[in-house]
Amino acid sequence: MPPIEEDQGDQNVFKILVATDIHLGYCEKDAVRGNDSLVTFEEILENAKKYEVDFVLLGGDLFHENKPSRKILHGCLALFRRYCMGEKPVQFELLSDQSVDFKHCQFPVVNYEDPNLNVSIPVFSIHGNHDDPTGQGNLCSLDLMHTAGVVNYFGKTTSLEAIQLSPLLLQKGNTKLSLYGLGSVRDERLHRMFVHKNVTMLRPREDKDDWFNLFVIHQNRSKHSATNYIPEQFLDDFLDLVIWGHEHECRIDPEWNSIQNFYVSQPGSSIATSLSESETVPKHIGLLQIRGKDFKMSKIPLQTVRQFYMKDVVLSDTSLNPADHDIVKKVEAYCQEVVESLLDKAELEHTGNKKQDKKPLIRLRVDYSGGFESFSTYRFGQKFVDRVANPKDLIQFQRKRTISKKESKEDLEELKGIKVENLDTSRVEDMVKDYFAKADQKLQLQVLTERGMGDAVQEFVDKEEREAIKELVTFQLEKTQTYLKNRNTMEELIDEEVCRFREERKKKKEEEEEVREALKRAQQKRPETQGEDRFPDDADQDDMDSDGDKTKISDISSHGRGRQGQEVAKTTRGSRGGGRGSRGSRGRGKVTGVENNQGSSSLLDTFIYKQSRAGQNSGSSSTNTAGKKSKQNLILDEEVDIISSDTSDEDPFNIPSSSRKQQRGAANSSMRNTSSKKRGVVFDSDEEMPATKRKR
Repeated sequence: MPPIEEDQGDQNVFKILVATDIHLGYCEKDAVRGNDSLVTFEEILENAKKYEVDFVLLGGDLFHENKPSRKILHGCLALFRRYCMGEKPVQFELLSDQSVDFKHCQFPVVNYEDPNLNVSIPVFSIHGNHDDPTGQGNLCSLDLMHTAGVVNYFGKTTSLEAIQLSPLLLQKGNTKLSLYGLGSVRDERLHRMFVHKNVTMLRPREDKDDWFNLFVIHQNRSKHSATNYIPEQFLDDFLDLVIWGHEHECRIDPEWNSIQNFYVSQPGSSIATSLSESETVPKHIGLLQIRGKDFKMSKIPLQTVRQFYMKDVVLSDTSLNPADHDIVKKVEAYCQEVVESLLDKAELEHTGNKKQDKKPLIRLRVDYSGGFESFSTYRFGQKFVDRVANPKDLIQFQRKRTISKKESKEDLEELKGIKVENLDTSRVEDMVKDYFAKADQKLQLQVLTERGMGDAVQEFVDKEEREAIKELVTFQLEKTQTYLKNRNTMEELIDEEVCRFREERKKKKEEEEEVREALKRAQQKRPETQGEDRFPDDADQDDMDSDGDKTKISDISSHGRGRQGQEVAKTTRGSRGGGRGSRGSRGRGKVTGVENNQGSSSLLDTFIYKQSRAGQNSGSSSTNTAGKKSKQNLILDEEVDIISSDTSDEDPFNIPSSSRKQQRGAANSSMRNTSSKKRGVVFDSDEEMPATKRKR
């Protein structure tokens, strides 16, 4: 569809560059792919400058690692300084209370209104599951970017019981934009909070139907399990457009949700972080234009992204005979021909941009069922070491499951309905649960609960909370001691009372409360000097991600690298993998449980009656009654333009130094001074929304 006509009032049109899942630092130690993420991110910022957007909106996972290396931090800051600083005046105002919008930041002010900064293109971003807050102070890399003045970090939540989203209210001319953001939260927890109506979205009290409501979220959109995703129906229906991050498949064209009456746009990732089929879809970013209640999303193809081709080969469907004495050589020769054809295709489809590397990613999935034999994938990859970017992961052998004749038709129908998932998508808490389910009676937990222990291990693995497990054991032990003391339990009944108390806690679902208390204690006991290895230069090299799309156990290495990663490896068995929502490294070891050295003897020796405190946290919850409204936003035209972008051929990392001008433009100064007069917009809760909705 044609763009919004500028002669109708460009001063009333918001122009926003939308991108998600940049993953700066992915494969940074790979000799071939190390700079891919920075090169593509520079192209994104080049497009922001080319199309003269009002601001850049990022949907999470700006960084691939929770603790980016110095090289990646330096490259990111250099690009922000080169493309987002300048004298170009900012043409929109921020009307909402900035002390509320950025209350989690040390500098609660939007960067383009800071008198010490000269920002021409503001960047607004939420955090994702890769760069989420953790550790002492609950900080993340975006907190550093906000303090440095290059990113406006919003959408950070600090409560685990209830979430209240207050929007950033922006105005350009007569167009009013209400921008909501929610950084990544554990899907199961957020799913439960939505079910219990503990997520509320505030709206302006005055002229609330005149605002265009835009929501940025970073969660699972596809259903992986009953609660491991966020259904679109959970979101409020007064929204006009939802920008969905975390999912890497590019589905940037707005998709209409007829139940909730809003559009959903999924920009996808800017680089391929896994060799999965969804990553083969061409990568785009979006140019979002908003005027009044109308909007338009235009697709901008990324021309510096490394090419990625995937092909499935079923040997039983070819003319090859598995009975040939040299069938292995023939299969290898056949696969080599397929790879050569894909290389020819990559050469023809190259964009011609000098920054796009000519070595593509290629994944050949070979089904060798039917009597065929596999060959050495390493030796095969060496033939293309100078022509492809992933010679070690070029071939993936797989077999179809053979169906026994004894299996009934009913069994086959049930198998068809089961969603196929990779074997390397186990989670830490699931592995802990499975371990204790299969453990001997002597190794079963008698004081602790499996879920509480699983959550504590996950915090230890993902968040580097080294004292989480110890403090959980101490806290639950103190509670049990207090319980036994208050009941004046006799010695011969201690085992029975302990088991009863454990079951009562499980029924009351106190495990999450106990984990929170343990984490609180762990953070209080953390020494001030902890975290000295903030920049893991000697971290293990990321392996090539597998074809999985779910978060994998390989997340261990993302939060525990170097010495810390080795400690994590002692407690958890990792699997090679990485897909969307994973870090893509390895871990080795076993999950170990709490073992009772006394065997099946009494637990009396375990408990020492002493005065202890029992920390009881009462969670408060708030309910949200979803409101209805008559919506007016329409896509301006039926088609979506493909905007071709020209990129510079300069070296992305040869950034010249230049002096900043001391004088700011008069227009820029006046624009920044006006917004401070319009603070304190009053919000309404959703309960006061009109309960009408117009059919579209």
